[in-house]
Amino acid sequence: MSLHRSLKTKPSGLNQHRNVLKRDERVARLIEKGEFDLENDSPIGIVKVGNRAVIAKKPKKAESEDAGGDEAATEATE
Repeated sequence: MSLHRSLKTKPSGLNQHRNVLKRDERVARLIEKGEFDLENDSPIGIVKVGNRAVIAKKPKKAESEDAGGDEAATEATE
């Protein structure tokens, strides 16, 4: 029997972004923010911690710069 392609693991599949953090990851983030104290707070029932992926977008070429260069060339020929 074959394995469905969505269930196959890929080398990059292990490094994919996860929305759900494990408890120790949430505790580590809360400690960084200063919202959790290991001695006084319980790791059970802790607050949710957002885990947003930041995707960098490629900057688009500014059309105004391209158009400005064409206008300057047109003015120079007149």
